[in-house]
Amino acid sequence: MGFGSLGLMSGILSACGGGGGGNGPQALVPVPAPAPAPSPMALQPSPQPAETWRMPDESAPHRAVWMAFAARESVWTAPMRQPVQQALARIANAISVYEPVKMLVGADDFATARQLCGSNVELIQHEIDDLWMRDTGCVFVRNTRGERAAVSFNFNGWGNKQPHTRDATVAARMAELTGVPLLRSRLVMEGGGIEVDGEGTAIITESCVLNANRNPGVTKADAEVELKRLLGLEKIIWLPGIANRDITDGHTDFYARFIKPGVVVAALENDETSFDHRVTRLHLELLRAATDARGRALRIVVLETPGKVRPEFSRKDFAAGYVNFLITDKALFLPEFGDAAADQAARNALAAQLPSHQIVQLNIDAVAAGGGGIHCTTQQEPV
Repeated sequence: MGFGSLGLMSGILSACGGGGGGNGPQALVPVPAPAPAPSPMALQPSPQPAETWRMPDESAPHRAVWMAFAARESVWTAPMRQPVQQALARIANAISVYEPVKMLVGADDFATARQLCGSNVELIQHEIDDLWMRDTGCVFVRNTRGERAAVSFNFNGWGNKQPHTRDATVAARMAELTGVPLLRSRLVMEGGGIEVDGEGTAIITESCVLNANRNPGVTKADAEVELKRLLGLEKIIWLPGIANRDITDGHTDFYARFIKPGVVVAALENDETSFDHRVTRLHLELLRAATDARGRALRIVVLETPGKVRPEFSRKDFAAGYVNFLITDKALFLPEFGDAAADQAARNALAAQLPSHQIVQLNIDAVAAGGGGIHCTTQQEPV
């Protein structure tokens, strides 16, 4: 059964956050930016940093995973507040079995967060607009001496589509709390648009980074210089993505993910009525022809999207895809949507590639109803 028969926007696969629970097209209406981020313009040549930084692979050991506990009625609607909060706590509690979780939470939600989250989840009071820590948070990098820094990509509400005054402060706050220097990029983008193998290779969608709503006048070559400078990249595999279909303009983390160097998990949308049907096939062609920074051909593991989801939260913004998982050095946290065959197939495919990992499947339907997944709600802090 395809998504069309569920009343969903067919194949909302490429969404990653930004609003939720029934706001519909309003979530895509541009809103005034509360404060201008540093404008990249056409990127000017920049001096090499004093240190050479590299973004570690997500599956490398973590000090913690960061999350945000928020479900404001102005974004999510009143009926969605409790289900979203419960889903966030479910994700946080599952991760905290394996490693610490640090969760930002506003004063009004602090008591609720404490009630729902276990003792292994550290609550940190900080006012926030929304829950998508992958995009609002900093990206941690490390140098050869083991020193760490935090990169801010100047979050602007996914191209000024959503109010973000508070969320624009999150990256700097994370750097302050972890005691590391904050590196400001010349680019405006989000963590959900970056996928790395920790060995110099990245997969990035053009539809997000090379978008005038974030980086007007910036060329692919400009962006590559800046990304290589800050993240220690040697090769970027560009996927086209798809713009103007979801609030993120097609983040990488719903299309293609590294689970280890040389191995990429990629989404496949089989519903021919979905706007992601063609683009996921094109992505597969590009990935199968690509090599990484070390010259290796990529091994591709295909995860097909579910054919059905549970009806309670099914809506046109629902993000039904398995690629938006979180991987740690011990476990992989994977959504399940109530399609028993598809849920099990995704679990089996990942378990076969990661025999030493626990595969933890979670019902995140309320979060998925807002266009995101487990990866979108988290940001790892490497050791």
